[in-house]
Amino acid sequence: MNPDRFKHPLQGLFQLFKKDRKFLLHLIFAAAAICICAAVNITAVEWLFIITAVFLVLITETINSAVEYTVDLVTGDYHILARYAKDIAAAAVLLASVYAVIVGMVILIPYFF
Repeated sequence: MNPDRFKHPLQGLFQLFKKDRKFLLHLIFAAAAICICAAVNITAVEWLFIITAVFLVLITETINSAVEYTVDLVTGDYHILARYAKDIAAAAVLLASVYAVIVGMVILIPYFF
């Protein structure tokens, strides 16, 4: 396997950590959720839902950052369409996060009540 294959994705992740503190916050919440799930010993199917929800949030946050970079590249001036593009990308992260919270609640609440 060619090690250069991972060069650009790893540089992208490094830049993501450098630019977007929210990505780190998402990782912290993901780690907390994974620890809680491990502590209550959820089933394999429940793990699939949790991991899908976690990665959906991380992927949408990554795409959101890419949209922000692209918009900033295209225009340095304020433009309403640039704002809409950034707001809509942020809305995708919000929707993914709401989905993750719902999945977490549906899976974890029965273990505590």
